[in-house]
Amino acid sequence: MLRPRWNFSSRATELSNADAVIISVPKSGRTWLRTFLSAYFSHKAGRQFSLAITDHHTPEIPRIIYSHDRFEQLTKGNAWDRLRGKYLIPMAQIRRAPIVLLARDPRDAFVSYFVQLTRRNPATPDTISRMTVDALLHHPRFGITAMVETMNAWSKEFGGRPDFALVRYEDLHADAPRNFSHLLEAIGIGKIDSGAFEQALTFSKFENMQQLEASGAFGTKIIEPRNPKDPESFKVRKGRVGDYQAYLSCESQHFAVQACAKLDRVFGYRF
Repeated sequence: MLRPRWNFSSRATELSNADAVIISVPKSGRTWLRTFLSAYFSHKAGRQFSLAITDHHTPEIPRIIYSHDRFEQLTKGNAWDRLRGKYLIPMAQIRRAPIVLLARDPRDAFVSYFVQLTRRNPATPDTISRMTVDALLHHPRFGITAMVETMNAWSKEFGGRPDFALVRYEDLHADAPRNFSHLLEAIGIGKIDSGAFEQALTFSKFENMQQLEASGAFGTKIIEPRNPKDPESFKVRKGRVGDYQAYLSCESQHFAVQACAKLDRVFGYRF
């Protein structure tokens, strides 16, 4: 049964009045997707690149909300925050705009999330930051099962809508031009500007994003290395498909497969 969707906190305003909503569990490639969209609209509008360009609606640039929604509701804040629905996109917003679900193999998403919690996020509780990757994998709130259940909840909630679209991280890797074009169409862009599109594809390449982070060019502390000498502390870290195998033990990989086997088949992953 899905948790009722309400938000009685002051944050509800930040999660409202958008032209499109993009949701995902953490570490599903949202920074990549956001960099592409920001580069596209910056170039199209003749402005300098800004990651925040889609935060405020203008006639030529849609306002886009990027949210971890139900997963953030589960893992962040205190009991009062969760009771108020602080991290949930309000139902009024959900009803009025197209929804894009950005998906990634939960095994890769989880491993990248583990690195973020233990190497990047200073707010991570000590009890979590000291856990091994194999131990955290089983955690009821921060583990892989929570990711699978959240993705299934979104699929159930939005899957039947005509304005719902699924974008997979692995498909973006395999054919970026085709799938980023699909993304623009999904958020309501009718005619794609070819010049802005090609520029955004180049700008959002992994190597360029790493350079932008290292130099502080993103202009936000959210996307900068915790420790410039530690490659694992970068937000734009590896961007590989199947990298979970380098982190999880054989036993943990088996557990991860069992957990992911419950993922809705609409996501197209086979475990």
